[in-house]
Amino acid sequence: MLYPWVFFNIFALAALALDFFAVQNGRAGRTRDALIRCAMWFSLAMAFAVLIFFWQGRQVAVEFVTGYLVELSLSVDNLFLFLVIFRFFAVPYEHQYRVLFWGILGALLMRGVLIVAGIGLVQHFHWIFYGLGALLIYSGIRLGFIGEHQVDPAKNFIVRALRRLMPVTTGYSGSKFFVRDWQGSPGFYATPLLVVLLVVETTDLLFAMDSIPAVMAITLNAFIVYTANAFAIIGLRSLFFAISELLKTFRHLHSGLAIILVLMGLKMIAQDYLKVPTLAVLSVVSGILLISILASVVHPGTKPREN
Repeated sequence: MLYPWVFFNIFALAALALDFFAVQNGRAGRTRDALIRCAMWFSLAMAFAVLIFFWQGRQVAVEFVTGYLVELSLSVDNLFLFLVIFRFFAVPYEHQYRVLFWGILGALLMRGVLIVAGIGLVQHFHWIFYGLGALLIYSGIRLGFIGEHQVDPAKNFIVRALRRLMPVTTGYSGSKFFVRDWQGSPGFYATPLLVVLLVVETTDLLFAMDSIPAVMAITLNAFIVYTANAFAIIGLRSLFFAISELLKTFRHLHSGLAIILVLMGLKMIAQDYLKVPTLAVLSVVSGILLISILASVVHPGTKPREN
């Protein structure tokens, strides 16, 4: 049925638009306002879980909540890279929210295509499931040893392609992605803000290679995988402004995320032979996140993370 997809995307776009215009008339980076928006998005996700419960039953509702929690926890890693990207390009604070807004719209489209295509492939070629499981285990081990995902914005292939296609101004022009004429030189120019947006989009695409298979380890219901992803990334902007400074203190969070990735990979590979209740997965994921956050609070890093 297409109706649930259409209605959900209309809701998501309307909520994003209302949130964007509310922020335009307020203060995007004020911690209190950002925390309120985080609570709003979380409440909407839980309300959606209740709707799923009455519509498709308890099992599907638990799958949504588990997928949402896994996706939300893995999305925290995006926040570290957003800090790196914004600092590398010296993005003015007042324009960061605009970049994240358009970045999320692009991410919704890209993830929708990846989810439908990925689940379709898995249903026709079951062996791909084992490959995705191995990829999650590899990603988890790599994250555990490296400590965080690495990104070098200067080496982003999309950025290099853009610079070949059209000139880029040497400075920002307010919140514009394109300008006509630059410092007396006629022509059509991209601004560094467009470059930042492209880096954010391609970085999110790389993260989707981990997060989407992780949720697919819980369910192959395309609508549930998509909505869990959507709710998590829609609330990511507010989460960024709410805890961007606190992120530096969560030194053990990456270890928790690494364990979650490995466990989701093992579940994918073993699911034909060992059935793990979704409620048990939800409990384990919640416990790992809670322990890693508490460990970070009790034993914070002696030095701040350099981004």
